Amino acid sequence: MNYALAAAVDLGSNSFRLQIGRIVDNQIYPLDGLKETVRLAAGLTADKQLDLAAQKRGLVALARFAERLRGFEPGAVRAVATNTLRVAKNAAAFLQQAERVLGFPIEVIAGREEARLIYLGVAHSLANPGQRQLVVDIGGGSTEFVIGEDFTPLQLESLYMGCVSYSLRFFPNGRVDKNALFAAEMAARRELQGIVHAYRESGWDQAYGSSGTAKSIVDLLEQNGFSEQGITRDGLERLCAELLRAGSVTRLRLRGLRDERRPVLAGGVAIMSALFKEFDLQHMEFSDGALRLGVLYDQLGRYHHEDMRTATVKRFMQRYEVDRRQATRVAQMALSLLHRLAPTTTEEDHPDAQFLLWAAQLHEIGISVAHSSYHKHSAYILANADMPGFSRRDQLRLSRLVLGHRGKLERAQPLDKTATEWTLLFCLRIAALLCRARDDQPLPALAVGFTRNGFRLDMGADELKALPLTAAALEDESRQWAAVGGELRLCTEG
Repeated sequence: MNYALAAAVDLGSNSFRLQIGRIVDNQIYPLDGLKETVRLAAGLTADKQLDLAAQKRGLVALARFAERLRGFEPGAVRAVATNTLRVAKNAAAFLQQAERVLGFPIEVIAGREEARLIYLGVAHSLANPGQRQLVVDIGGGSTEFVIGEDFTPLQLESLYMGCVSYSLRFFPNGRVDKNALFAAEMAARRELQGIVHAYRESGWDQAYGSSGTAKSIVDLLEQNGFSEQGITRDGLERLCAELLRAGSVTRLRLRGLRDERRPVLAGGVAIMSALFKEFDLQHMEFSDGALRLGVLYDQLGRYHHEDMRTATVKRFMQRYEVDRRQATRVAQMALSLLHRLAPTTTEEDHPDAQFLLWAAQLHEIGISVAHSSYHKHSAYILANADMPGFSRRDQLRLSRLVLGHRGKLERAQPLDKTATEWTLLFCLRIAALLCRARDDQPLPALAVGFTRNGFRLDMGADELKALPLTAAALEDESRQWAAVGGELRLCTEG
């Protein structure tokens, strides 16, 4: 990363966090951080709408972050959003406001992608990441589980349970009794049963907890003499006993208990107790590494050409048995067209060129499902599969490009007429059309350019006459662009 400083913003379901790191010799040294307790998940209504109060709390927090990030280059800041903004039906409207306030794009990441980034952060904070570790991160709306070695996650999972959602569901107004604690634990254990067998079969050398819930439990256990170090099963039982004795989190009097943590403590403790029982844990250490540190190291990896997205594309090509020679033909032609239309895309790692390359490499993965309407199958896979390194927005962008690479252009709607995606789509469609013979015969010489309302394609008349199928396909392509209010002007010479 060609910056002295980099920043990560984590829009969590309980807290929003900003981490600024100094980059020295491919290592990131935490320099500054901000935390705002937003409790976004508490603002989710029964019909999964994010209420105005929660939105306001989030925007106020982001405005403070924006002040600290003033002067940062766009590429030096990455902002990610987690579970609450994955499930909120009005997330898109809130994110538009949030991006304006923050001044940087915000990616909504999938649960397993969140788990991968958490593991990356934890692994970089460990003295010996070479052993096999279980990492658990209890967030506000979801809990992530990872087994990994070194910096490689081996198993990733995200479950829809968190300290905010469980506190609201089982401990309204902070009341704690035996029935509520039992019900919360059992609900968490039922969620865990779907993954616990595979995880216990893999095994681990050491368990680590990360982020706020684990940190608050560690502080309570250690400062009150319930544990000498870290989280222990006995210490958790003593903490549960104290909660029951107090009868309410507001009446709980323990050293190390911060007021901001009280409203979500009971839900977090119930989930932690459940996973200790289901995973048969006796001890868990705390790691300072978390999602935001993982985001920073993921940025660093992208700069050093270790982009997880490229690795994911390669795995998908292998998994879906892509015709690599055809994918290469289409990719080379599409990029050639793009570079002529937008010369700046020849810059190394230009994002538009990257997305066009990935779309070309993956446009035929749907053939593994069925050849008929394969582009629809390809688009569905790209929109819904777990794709490490890709945000939800990234996946949807890829899906739109692949869906629109053939057939009716109406499927690409609603794209703004000035959107860059139209140019990428034009390049991908023309490349797929010209390479439809699936052979290595030289393609006709051509030139491309923009018109007032679309694109111009210049080819020699003699060359086009020798390719009647291509000529017919280009005529149909021109009609497709006209149908969506655009233009493809075919120009021939000779």
